[in-house]
Amino acid sequence: MRVTPVTELEFRCQRLQERMAGVGLDAVIIVQNADLFYFTGTTQTGNLYVPAHGQPLYMVRRDALRARMESGLREVLPFGSMKDIPRILTEYGYPVPKRIGLEMDVLPVTFYDRYRTVFPEAAFSDATPLIRLVRMIKSAYEIHLLKDAADQVHKVYQRVSEVAREGMTDLELTAELEYVSRREGHQGLVRMRAFNGGLVFGLTCSGADSAVPAYTDTPLGGLGVGPSFGLGASFKPIERHEPIVVDISGCCDGYFVDQTRIFSIGGLSAKLRKAYDDMVKIQERMKELVPARPSWGEVYDECRAMAVSMGHGESFMGLMGSQVSFIGHGVGIEIDEYPFIARGIGDQFFEPGMVFAFEPKVVFPGEGAVGIEDTFYLADDGLLRQLTHSPAELVVL
Repeated sequence: MRVTPVTELEFRCQRLQERMAGVGLDAVIIVQNADLFYFTGTTQTGNLYVPAHGQPLYMVRRDALRARMESGLREVLPFGSMKDIPRILTEYGYPVPKRIGLEMDVLPVTFYDRYRTVFPEAAFSDATPLIRLVRMIKSAYEIHLLKDAADQVHKVYQRVSEVAREGMTDLELTAELEYVSRREGHQGLVRMRAFNGGLVFGLTCSGADSAVPAYTDTPLGGLGVGPSFGLGASFKPIERHEPIVVDISGCCDGYFVDQTRIFSIGGLSAKLRKAYDDMVKIQERMKELVPARPSWGEVYDECRAMAVSMGHGESFMGLMGSQVSFIGHGVGIEIDEYPFIARGIGDQFFEPGMVFAFEPKVVFPGEGAVGIEDTFYLADDGLLRQLTHSPAELVVL
């Protein structure tokens, strides 16, 4: 277990304050676990108060002692309820804020109502875009953690060839792979910011099950073990000559990478094999495009057009009618961070420090899905570097 360095936390808060100044916010209050971890180094329940100037105050309801141990912030203090916040601000010499930013994409309405009661004269706005833009640019420290996560997911990849066999259920294979992930330090929870977007370690599905769409905004879904959580592996036995999709996250000290590889017992049909090779070609084209720092939408448009020209217009990034409008997504503390390589985003451009997963995939009803996914970062020298490093070849067992 690594504790986030004090210098990292200070720099992150300073970058947020710079963005706050740009929109005239007096304070930002952070309560969501992923954001708390990023700015405090822990996820103990409380309120992180980031003023426009000065040190942030981490007011912790549970557990303050553990928060002091895990967080490098200077001011970590216990408090009982939101009603205590004005008093604490006065004790630290901070004025009552007039413009407050909140994580409005994830904040419960009851919390919002309480803040309006505590600060009746304040105007509230959404600070989420500021937070996500700060988190989008990774430091050298974060890249190091992501590299360790990539090493972890490679061990999961290696385990597939050791244990996958005909007649084994998708769920049995998933259990084997999740065991390796946990043994290697995966936290067991995949954080996704989207509402109701909870995920397991990843997706391990075979044959037609890998083509079943689900509630998540993802190209693949899987049947799952039942309607209560209709996502991922089911009790379907693995058969010969069908794709086995292994779409698994690696996680090291809170940081995620995403990787997808395709396996098959006895090989795939020429149709599926060609589709897989086409997806690899699309990924190679993305690698050529990103170093020139185009807009996120430009990369999406060109890669989707390439898929259409290959004959995959009706199957690219999901079943017809269930296709998603992205090919790549940022990763970090959450699995759906900025940037989004998605349709219509023409005003956001690639920058050094961005980390993203790119996942061109095709889905054929009744047959299954094939594709590839790797995690990349745009380095300060302008080169696009790949973090995940399992061999890209389709593996025939």
